[in-house]
Amino acid sequence: MLANLKDDYYWTDDFSPEFYTAQARAGFMAVTEIHQGRELLLPELQRSYALLDFDTLHVSRHVRRILKRTHPILHVGYSLDTVAKKIQSHHKHAWLTPRYLATLEAVNRLDNDLHVVSVLMRQEGIITAGEIGYILGRTYTSLSGFSSRDPHYRHHGTVQMVLLSRWLEAHGFAFWNLGQPWMPYKFALGAREYTRQDFLRRWQNAIHKPLPRFP
Repeated sequence: MLANLKDDYYWTDDFSPEFYTAQARAGFMAVTEIHQGRELLLPELQRSYALLDFDTLHVSRHVRRILKRTHPILHVGYSLDTVAKKIQSHHKHAWLTPRYLATLEAVNRLDNDLHVVSVLMRQEGIITAGEIGYILGRTYTSLSGFSSRDPHYRHHGTVQMVLLSRWLEAHGFAFWNLGQPWMPYKFALGAREYTRQDFLRRWQNAIHKPLPRFP
């Protein structure tokens, strides 16, 4: 599959944590799809990826104003359920299904180097944004996220990403894998697009290096 430069999407009915770990380690990013009443896992070896190097992080004027005026708190941990429910209610067609979530939770019960984490941001005790992703070596990969639709918390999704970026940098991560490169907000944050080949070179180098300070 890695040698195949033509195709990008594959499908499987294997939701085992061992398979999920293997495809993630190879650089795939997987979602789900229902086909003829059957839930499938769709690992994608993308044609290109959006990666954020922390020295290119851009903090907008809106975000600076929010951080100066308020004091949001970022939580990173292994409890996925709260964030998953927020994601499922936020997105009309959420691919983060109960079966997919069960696989992610099972991954964390394996004795391996893939760590699925939840990220939550609270403002005065209210959850305003968050995401689920995974740590592998010195990389962090975002899977899916949400942000409050309340106008009072406008831009809080970007605030969460800025705080997470600073957290990742502080713990010695090499880069942040933001996945698909077609969302403008990723480039507004400072991400750059990498071809599959360039991504895999950086990926394979970074996933085999331990974090200097594992969080």
